[in-house]
This record gives sequence, structure tokens and C-alpha cells, in this order.
Amino acid sequence: MLKAQIAALLFALLTSLSFMASAAEVKSPSGDAVKAAEVAPVTKINLNTADAATLQRELLGIGEVKAQAIVAYRSEHGDFASVDELLEVKGIGEATLAKNREKLSIN
Repeated sequence: MLKAQIAALLFALLTSLSFMASAAEVKSPSGDAVKAAEVAPVTKINLNTADAATLQRELLGIGEVKAQAIVAYRSEHGDFASVDELLEVKGIGEATLAKNREKLSIN
């Protein structure tokens, strides 16, 4: 019984180390090692085309009600002229905009 427990723990440890090692570095096309997080592309959310579900899923501090308010504002007033116009939507303040500014676009 003790041998089985030791074997299970050893297997779990080696598996964990394997996953950590593979996630730690990624080789760039030039052969340089870079962190995986630096390689991941940043996907911008277009305020003029995103649906409520996308806004809710992708933006920090945006729940169902605020996401629907963004879509309703866009329907009433037309496309957003700038990301800052998001402040005109009821329930969206400076803090929420600041948390999401880098994720947002109007193109």
C-alpha cells in the first residue's frame, strides 16, 4: 500500500514539473527564449460590434446589466466615436474604463 502511495505521489510530482517546464518558455521564430505571456496576442474588443455576451465575458467589472446597457447605448446613439464615450453609459465609471482601456477599440 505504501509503495502505491509513493508511486502515485511521484507520478503527480513529475507530471506537475513537466507541465510547468513546458509553460515556462516558448521559442520565438528567431530562436530566442521568451515568456509565454509575452507571446500571447492581445485581442481588442470593438465597442461598435461586440455583443453583450462578449462584453460581459471579456471586460473586467462588466456584468450582464452593464453589457446590455452598452449595447442599448450604441443602438440609441450610434457607434462610439471614442473609447472615452463609454463613460456616457450609465453604470460605467472612470475605474471600469481604466481597467479595460487597453482591451477596447472602436475600429
